[in-house]
Amino acid sequence: MLAEGALEPGTPAAPAAPSPARVRAPASGNLFRPISAEDEEQQPTEIESLCMNCYRNGVTRLLLTKIPFFREIIVSSFSCEHCGWNNTEIQSAGRIQDQGVRYTLTVRAQEDMNREVVKTESATTRIPELDFEIPAFSQKGALTTVEGLINRAISGLEQDQPMRRASEETIAERIDEFIVKLQELKQVASPFTLIIDDPSGNSFVENPFAPQKDEALVITHYNRTSKQEEMLGLQAEAPEEKPEEDDLRNEVLQFNTNCPECNAPAQTNMKLVKSGGAVEPLGTRITLHITDPSDMTRDLLKSETCSVEIPELEFELGMAVLGGKFTTLEGLLKDIRELVTKNPFTLGDSSSPGQAEKLQEFSQKLDQIIEGSMKAHFIMDDPAGNSYLQNVYAPEDDPEMKVECYTRTFDQNEELGLNDMKTEGYETGLAPQR
Repeated sequence: MLAEGALEPGTPAAPAAPSPARVRAPASGNLFRPISAEDEEQQPTEIESLCMNCYRNGVTRLLLTKIPFFREIIVSSFSCEHCGWNNTEIQSAGRIQDQGVRYTLTVRAQEDMNREVVKTESATTRIPELDFEIPAFSQKGALTTVEGLINRAISGLEQDQPMRRASEETIAERIDEFIVKLQELKQVASPFTLIIDDPSGNSFVENPFAPQKDEALVITHYNRTSKQEEMLGLQAEAPEEKPEEDDLRNEVLQFNTNCPECNAPAQTNMKLVKSGGAVEPLGTRITLHITDPSDMTRDLLKSETCSVEIPELEFELGMAVLGGKFTTLEGLLKDIRELVTKNPFTLGDSSSPGQAEKLQEFSQKLDQIIEGSMKAHFIMDDPAGNSYLQNVYAPEDDPEMKVECYTRTFDQNEELGLNDMKTEGYETGLAPQR
């Protein structure tokens, strides 16, 4: 069922041009302040604006904030004290991301209905079990929960039912039956799947088990199609020749620095290279047993397709998270700590009991691994085979490190875009170019 008209009830109350009669600016400081329940200076801007329901003046409140672990957003809320109309929406204040994102959540328990969700207006929401879809740009963005998304869809379907019952009774009855099915979903009598597909990459679904892996949530990053690019108003830019960059590729740059061992003056040589190595025939899994603080100095190359796992902490970092990095083992572990400890859904008012303690315990154990007081296994799994971890015993085998090459699964090839790639006989049948 296609829910093109699934708009929130308060949509007619969208504010018009603001009136200069009353505008209260936010506190001084950064335009986008990190969201925090303890920040008393973070107050919304109030703008007197026209209510499109009763055409009298109401109040629009705008809050420009920054969610750590996510990005900058604008939260707006309109209310009219005369007729009672209200409207709340969320907009991303950041740029469109380099890749789209798809969240696939298997809802199995009532707790899953309380997961926080950031859904932008460019996101498509689907529930395959009911053949139900809310197309992109048919709803405004919202900061809500899984239950809130379902309630929003129900409200959108119900808003035109009185007119349908008068003119198209059969269709109205079918919609009533479908609304009952949506209501039953909220009871979670049986598991169902919720898919949020956002080509802009700005939607988000909470992982309540962070920093541990969420078995019920699958996050997939993908390259947008030409149609999705057009839908978002993006245009492919023609490649421009950059002779300066070509010159740099053939030049070795030098800059002064200090030796990390003796702190004596030294020079660092740097050459600009272009990334884009081929996908290796086999995937690579590197397992390092961390036993000594010196392991933290090992050089490490993590590609965008590499996932990281620390079994002792029940922690897994998925593909594309943190992007590609050339650093040390210590540097990557510190980046992981920074990533998980700034998750807004595990802090403040939105956190559930025990989450802060779990997060603190995770951070302490990670610090112990970095300091060398706790032994652990560090696993890098790269289906593209383009990641690397230094063997400090080279050319001898490293007794604490195991490197495995394996054949990729169909799903891994699908994520890398290899299943649809034709590398042999692709010239057959091509029309002659004129």
